[in-house]
Amino acid sequence: MAKEYDPRMHTAEHALSGVLIRRYGCPRCFSTHINANKSKVDFHFPHDLTADEAASLAAEVNAVIKADLPVTAREMPRDEAARKYSLTRLPDSAGDTLRIVFIGDPDRPETVLDSCPCIGEHVARTSECGEFIWVSHEWKQADEGKGGVLRIRFKLAKQV
Repeated sequence: MAKEYDPRMHTAEHALSGVLIRRYGCPRCFSTHINANKSKVDFHFPHDLTADEAASLAAEVNAVIKADLPVTAREMPRDEAARKYSLTRLPDSAGDTLRIVFIGDPDRPETVLDSCPCIGEHVARTSECGEFIWVSHEWKQADEGKGGVLRIRFKLAKQV
């Protein structure tokens, strides 16, 4: 992994994605830049967020983190994963058996906030992430006037 990579930030990105998908039904983020100090994620999204929505989303991500959910990985054949998940962001080099990362217990599906194919490193439990801090967001309308792109910037409180 890159020198600036932080498994806490990557896990927090999964929590943020899970919260947005659950709340708004939007597709998974299509672009990410995970850095140890500050990260950003881009979603295809139908509208800008109000300040109240942003604050509520940040609070929900922090609730997920505080819930101390397990972060686990299971292997899955690529063809089965392709039926369940979008593989567009996964490199071809990932192979015929893919690693599916779960936020929540995969043996208790009702507890799973997020699951997706992923080759990154993660913490073992969401509580290891620390406090999620919403830095900013911006929304740009698409040229065709249908939806747009929501970019969210976030960081995590420093670990003591």
